[in-house]
Amino acid sequence: MCWLSNSCLFKPLGPTMFISLVTETFYPDINGVATTLTQLHAALLSAGHRVQVICPRADESRVLDDGIEVPGFALPFYHSVRLGLPASGRLLKSWRQDRPDLVHVATEGPLGFSALRMARRLGVPVTSSLHTNFHTYMTHYRVGWLANPVMRYLRWFHNRTALTFIPTDQQASELGGMGFERLTVLGRGVDTQLFNPDQRDSGLRNQWQQMAGGQRVAEPLVALHVGRLAAEKNLDLLIAAFTAMRVARPDLVAVVVGDGPERARLERALPWVVFVGMKRGEALARHYASADFFVFPSKSETFGNVVLEAMASGLACISFNYAAGCRLIQHGINGYLAACDDEAGFIEIAEAISIQGVGSMGVRARHTAAAFDWGLITQTFEQHLRDVVATHATVVWTQPEAVHRAPGGLASRGKPGG
Repeated sequence: MCWLSNSCLFKPLGPTMFISLVTETFYPDINGVATTLTQLHAALLSAGHRVQVICPRADESRVLDDGIEVPGFALPFYHSVRLGLPASGRLLKSWRQDRPDLVHVATEGPLGFSALRMARRLGVPVTSSLHTNFHTYMTHYRVGWLANPVMRYLRWFHNRTALTFIPTDQQASELGGMGFERLTVLGRGVDTQLFNPDQRDSGLRNQWQQMAGGQRVAEPLVALHVGRLAAEKNLDLLIAAFTAMRVARPDLVAVVVGDGPERARLERALPWVVFVGMKRGEALARHYASADFFVFPSKSETFGNVVLEAMASGLACISFNYAAGCRLIQHGINGYLAACDDEAGFIEIAEAISIQGVGSMGVRARHTAAAFDWGLITQTFEQHLRDVVATHATVVWTQPEAVHRAPGGLASRGKPGG
């Protein structure tokens, strides 16, 4: 089964391929990695390719027409995140009997590690994606001493693949400077038919205002945050920004969509904020479009799909000048940016917006997001996979002279280091 936005339908660029996609997270998981992989998977299927999904079993059952589910385990500090156990024997047997043209490893956990080893053992070309800055997470979970070993492992892992897909120019420069090779920047897309301003729901806004209590007004200003409520998401700044905004504008309504281990702490710190849990599909789209602006304090993202979804929904965003914010937002034109080391400046921007609003900035944000079409991105992904398959038998992989650039300005210029 595939979950496909109309924008990512495309015709194949040549003969069909058999691709094995190895990932620790996939639909129905709710996170940016699962969203991206679901779109890529569905688009490749629509183009006639065979795509085998290999992932750990989830608490919520998956429907996989062509796939292998392996045992997994939940992280002790974050039970909703699961990693797959190594599956070397099972993968080796499967791929010997039914050899894929290419293995794409989307996550670097135990399952991904075993897939990389077995594919290389069989001589099957391997590509990878770097979706999560695991090395930056370590300090948030009191294991900062692991940051350097984790970075060394990630570099070792990805440098053993034919190429590594990353989401932004900024990341290409940073990782290239750390010794990562063969970086190919592939941007993120958004389903602009689902996420659009027409989803705005006055009834939902009224419900939020009733739940928030406080001063009632005819047309409240609604601030929104969507994301995983976890330590690495810089949620202390969300608390500080929402608090400052409420002081500046007592009738402000703030809504948080998402769940995670930090939710209880946030609810205690922000008792007036409306927490609605996880949402997906049409319900999520209505929540975006029914707000007035989006507050995104995270500095640990490789991209930040929620920023693109918010902009497609007609929301101006407050973000740091990093990842999606750096790529998408022009300060004062279609959103607001703070320097990465300026949390006080972030709060000042939030306070100013709470007083003066955002005007027509959301219209310009929507116009920006409309250019990020999944169809173009998935075609680029397909072509890169074809290139790897075509050259695998004859070319020795070495670091290229330039990082490949995807259409629409979604890749970096120059060498991976700059």
